[in-house]
Amino acid sequence: MAENQGSGGHRKLPRPLYERELYRLQTELVKLQEWVRAEGARLVVVFEGRDAAGKGSTIKRVTEYLNPRVARIVALPRPTERERTQWYFQRYTEHLPAAGEIVLFDRSWYNRAGVERVMGFCTPAEYQRFLRQCPVFERMLVEDGILLRKYWFSVSDEVQERRFRRRLSDPTRRWKLSPVDLESLTRWEEYSRAKDEMFVHTDIAESPWYVVESDDKRRARLNMMAHLLSTVPYHSIAPPTLELPARPPATGYRRPPRDLQTYVPDHAAGLGR
Repeated sequence: MAENQGSGGHRKLPRPLYERELYRLQTELVKLQEWVRAEGARLVVVFEGRDAAGKGSTIKRVTEYLNPRVARIVALPRPTERERTQWYFQRYTEHLPAAGEIVLFDRSWYNRAGVERVMGFCTPAEYQRFLRQCPVFERMLVEDGILLRKYWFSVSDEVQERRFRRRLSDPTRRWKLSPVDLESLTRWEEYSRAKDEMFVHTDIAESPWYVVESDDKRRARLNMMAHLLSTVPYHSIAPPTLELPARPPATGYRRPPRDLQTYVPDHAAGLGR
């Protein structure tokens, strides 16, 4: 049972074609970054969607060549006891960008409309208040000049389960799974209904939702990146002229003897023997 049409029945994108287009889009993202910095723009990109839908891997590709002083990822842990007593959006507002910055939310304030709603981590009254306040909150952001883009990564239940099984058997990915993630398998329709209701209230003209079909992760990454670039009126910024200075002549400096310093063992030398 698919949440929607999945990847639209397309064949998996060949790796050489994918890597060529990925690099081209990443080059454009660097241009976008320089435009944001030069113009003092503020860009917020929200990544939401099903567990194992490819949000994290897409964020990794988006930021691969970006300056971490300009583009930063916000992935907040569960709220503290103090944060639970604050206005719900309060802990997110402190992470919003200043002029010349890009912020990518790996999960966001929409936790309340998804996992908190389905798992009972918030009260019905808190949930209804979120649905009323969220469009107002986002309209305020946009009215203040923030460029807000929201992406929902959609994946079919079959592909999600397959990715979960791979994570369970892969020691480098197992950390990505939590009991809450695994329970999403048994609550598929509840999450679908929660997402549909969330869209009804928060898919607004000022900050619409953009759905990324992600059964094919390669295709999803390219589609999301290309769409983001198409929605921002950036242009190339001429870089400053830089020239390598001439190396000055040696003045007799000598490195200290090797035995006076502690070196990392040459682990690589033993490989392939």
